[in-house]
Amino acid sequence: MRKTNRSIMSLAAMGLAMLIGGCASEPVPSPASEKILSGEQMLRDSQGIAQLGSRWQEGKQMVEKGLAMQRDGQLKIDQGRAMVEEGQKIMLESEEGYKSIKK
Repeated sequence: MRKTNRSIMSLAAMGLAMLIGGCASEPVPSPASEKILSGEQMLRDSQGIAQLGSRWQEGKQMVEKGLAMQRDGQLKIDQGRAMVEEGQKIMLESEEGYKSIKK
């Protein structure tokens, strides 16, 4: 009976060691985990990429339009400054002319 108990205990210890060892190791990848993308998945991915491309184009167009508006705005500012300077010059000449008439 002693030999039988030792054999059973030995088998049980080996089984427990195998069970623990099996839980600790990484699972073997199954062929299903390396599956190829389906056509539908590729279509969804390509639509997402196309949407990103469209969004980028939209942003680029906004930047170009904004830069053009800034150039136009700067041109108007420069023209406005020149007009103000010319107007101030005319006003000063008129004031001086008035002063010389009053004397």
